[in-house]
Amino acid sequence: MFTVNMHEAKTQFSKLIARVEKGEEIVIARDGTPVARLVAFRQHVTIRIPSRDRTVFSVPEDFDAPLPEDILADFES
Repeated sequence: MFTVNMHEAKTQFSKLIARVEKGEEIVIARDGTPVARLVAFRQHVTIRIPSRDRTVFSVPEDFDAPLPEDILADFES
C-alpha cells in the first residue's frame, strides 16, 4: 500500500492510476490522515449461455400446484 498526500495525488493522478492498474493500492491522505483509497475497478463478466444448466434442474410436475395449507398459512401470517 502506497500513501500520497492530496496535492501529490492531484498532480500525479495519471501516474497513480497506472500504478493502480498494475494492482497497487493507493491511499490518499490530507494532512497525514487517510481520507480515500484508490483501487482498481474489476468487473467480472459472466457470459450467459442459454440452457447451460438444463441437466442440473428440471421443473417438477407439480410446480404450479396449490401450496399445502400449513405453508400457505405461514405466508399469510
